[in-house]
Amino acid sequence: MFIELPDLTLHYKASGQGSPIVLLHGNGEDCSIFDELSEKLSSSFAVYALDSRCHGLSQATATISYSAMSGDLRSFITRLELQPVNVVGFSDGAVISLLLAMDHPELIRRMALLGPNLDVDDFIPEIKADLEEEYAANRSPLIKLMLDEPHISSEEVRQIKIPSLVVGGENDLFKPGTFETIAAALVDSRLMVLKDHDHMSYIVHNDLLYPELADFFKC
Repeated sequence: MFIELPDLTLHYKASGQGSPIVLLHGNGEDCSIFDELSEKLSSSFAVYALDSRCHGLSQATATISYSAMSGDLRSFITRLELQPVNVVGFSDGAVISLLLAMDHPELIRRMALLGPNLDVDDFIPEIKADLEEEYAANRSPLIKLMLDEPHISSEEVRQIKIPSLVVGGENDLFKPGTFETIAAALVDSRLMVLKDHDHMSYIVHNDLLYPELADFFKC
């Protein structure tokens, strides 16, 4: 399915009925990473898996930023009259979710932040060096996005009152303590660090989190 927003056209998949959940993928991916999870969630929820701008079947734009994608999410939610909506944001999708929660908290009921970071310096140094090498080789605007953004302070996160679930892998891309810092800054949150998992293993084409997410969003 496609939706025409003021600045671009976005692609999304819709399934199920009930309280709405929007699923936001990470950098360089598309909404298909959630197919297995969507199938499970759609038994109890109305699920909207969205392709971000410059990803999947959504329109490519000349510029890309997390603030622009947060604006896209706001337009998507309000155009379909989903608010207040539950949000699952993975990696870049978690950053987008945080920005929307900061700017328009009235649009979000609850949010699950999977593999989030607040700053480019949250990357493990070796991972950041690999990204810099990759960008030097291919000049991908998506890689540049991760090297330039985000820059969210803990003080900004402390203003968020939305109930939140923070999830990360034990062997993630970010420095130890990143997820603990984010969860501690959020006023109403709980933290899950998944043993033996990396940044993507527990969510990409995986329904491992279904029980926790279903329980969290049914509250």
